[in-house]
Amino acid sequence: MSRSTPQPSGRRLEDSIAWAVRNADGVVAIGVALTVGLLDLTDEGFDKGNDIASSAILLVLAALVFGSLTERRRRMADIRAATAETGRAIEDLAMVRTLAGPEVGMAHEQARRTTARWVFKGGTGTYLRAVTLPQCVLEAQRQRRALSMKIDIVNPADERVCEAYARFRRTFGHGDTAGWTTERTRKESYATVLAAGWHRQRLDTLEIDVHLSSVAPALRFDLSDTCLIITQDDPRRVSLYVERDRPLYDYYVTELHQSREQAVKLDLREATELSDEPTVDEVRRLLDRLGLPLPTSYTDRDVGDIIDKALRAEDPYRR
Repeated sequence: MSRSTPQPSGRRLEDSIAWAVRNADGVVAIGVALTVGLLDLTDEGFDKGNDIASSAILLVLAALVFGSLTERRRRMADIRAATAETGRAIEDLAMVRTLAGPEVGMAHEQARRTTARWVFKGGTGTYLRAVTLPQCVLEAQRQRRALSMKIDIVNPADERVCEAYARFRRTFGHGDTAGWTTERTRKESYATVLAAGWHRQRLDTLEIDVHLSSVAPALRFDLSDTCLIITQDDPRRVSLYVERDRPLYDYYVTELHQSREQAVKLDLREATELSDEPTVDEVRRLLDRLGLPLPTSYTDRDVGDIIDKALRAEDPYRR
């Protein structure tokens, strides 16, 4: 059990004086009652019957007033504690703000500038491939620092989750919703895996992990050293911005970690070499080595489509 740190004597004296001033009426009443009662008891000519009774009544009243003031002080302390807790809760809520339109891109850009860590959880990582990953790598190269990235996307080898995600995008997405099929979802996820392996081989200080989930997400999470940004597939809807060192930020650090623990992790250290412009055979060998082979029905044209999505992805928010 923890013990509260004793207050300095000067602080206790100041608190006592302040309490006495706030409760001057009660303090005066106690003083008068005690003084009169004690004077009556010490008076040599007092009547042992009536005077003792009167003095006792005054002393009892003084005790009652003192008890009332003590209870008032305790209640005030409880009110101050509750007010402080409410103030902290309001302050925490104030640190969760909404983003709309170009504010989302600006928040991502600012977060990328100085971060040495990026955690992503989402569907297939289109914006991650198009902007976040290459820009974070460029910043790390420019500043000559290490970069850690953890990516959590749907598993392209799990047809059920790919179908569920495609159906979600068709139902609640915006823009080219009809284009979201099970096959497109699989290719987009394969492309993110390829992009992660390709960038890792071009930056020695890049530590990047890819986790494949069997749950179709409804939101995207981008967590950096400074903030957490929560977005949706529909750019018309508001996004959320949470500063670091706020409870919600810390909660999602744990939540995202737990999500990755339940997903399939790819060991990119086992990745085979990729050219600046990967060939179809290189991509097939890479995914085979990672334990994520392409479907046998995929033609060279399908693999070429994955390469384009990996290295030349279009920013889905660009107008």
